Amino acid sequence: ASRRSRHPPRRRFIRPLAGRPPRRAIQLCLLPLLILVLPGSPPRQPPRRVLSKAKSVGRGRSVRCMAAASDAAQLKAAREDIRELLNTTHCHPILVRLGWHDSGTYDKNINDWPERGGANGSLRFDVELKHGANAGLVNALKLMQPIKDKYPSITYADLFQLASATAIEEAGGPKIPMKYGRVDVTGPEQCPPEGKLPDAGPSAPADHLRLVFYRMGLDDKEIVALSGAHTLGRSRPERSGWGKPETKYTKNGPGAPGGQSWTAEWLKFDNSYFKEIKEKRDQDLLVLPTDAALFEDPAFKVYAEKYAADEEAFFKDYAEAHAKLSSLGAKFDPAEGFSLDD
Repeated sequence: ASRRSRHPPRRRFIRPLAGRPPRRAIQLCLLPLLILVLPGSPPRQPPRRVLSKAKSVGRGRSVRCMAAASDAAQLKAAREDIRELLNTTHCHPILVRLGWHDSGTYDKNINDWPERGGANGSLRFDVELKHGANAGLVNALKLMQPIKDKYPSITYADLFQLASATAIEEAGGPKIPMKYGRVDVTGPEQCPPEGKLPDAGPSAPADHLRLVFYRMGLDDKEIVALSGAHTLGRSRPERSGWGKPETKYTKNGPGAPGGQSWTAEWLKFDNSYFKEIKEKRDQDLLVLPTDAALFEDPAFKVYAEKYAADEEAFFKDYAEAHAKLSSLGAKFDPAEGFSLDD
């Protein structure tokens, strides 16, 4: 007995079977899976890398949504708030412009994010809002900020593009096949340099449009289709230097009165932009040099004539081009993005 007390029994180590990891290893491998899938509270001290993927996790939510840059449920709720905002303030045009100007800085020749520009939420910073082409967009940001504050688990990049697509759809336009999960830039030092967006009155309008849109990877058909969004909205001379202070179509609003519109019903999305540009029959409707180029340039004219005659064809091509524009330069999490209509 005294000999056994001086020499405690030796521990036995059992070699695991070939191809089978030790039990402790199995537990560690399963831990992330349990945290992500099982309902209820996670263990008190999950691995740090699991915590980074599990922020804003709701009970019973799918793994894909948990890893996303934006929360799908909050995006859907934000979409309803945007619809209500559109119904009460008639801000369709400026929300379309907000999404376009956040994504339209993309340069296909630059691989690195966010240096390549595009839909990354950088337009929320003053340094970019003060670019000449963005005059007045501070008002769009003011409209969006309460929604962003209400839904903190969505990114600005997704919110801007959601607002733009929703505005098109609510104005009677086509449903845009959008995807979400865009990652935001984090500071104003990541904003693109000025001069990336189109100018309304260049000396060679068709060449200028191609210079800007080809840089983004868009073609002639997409340039003309996207131009058709000018069926919405007005140009205000105090912001852009273009248009009349007011016309018979804009002097009474809706919304703030004034400016010059491209179409008589400037809150309705249809193909009337192409009809009006072609006819040029109403001096109260705006025709910019870049608008006129759509019927003057032979390659552009093919599509402009088509869209003036066939609204269904315009809607189809526009929806595809808008969805493409809204994803330019974006970094998605998850990488493939996700739809709100799955």
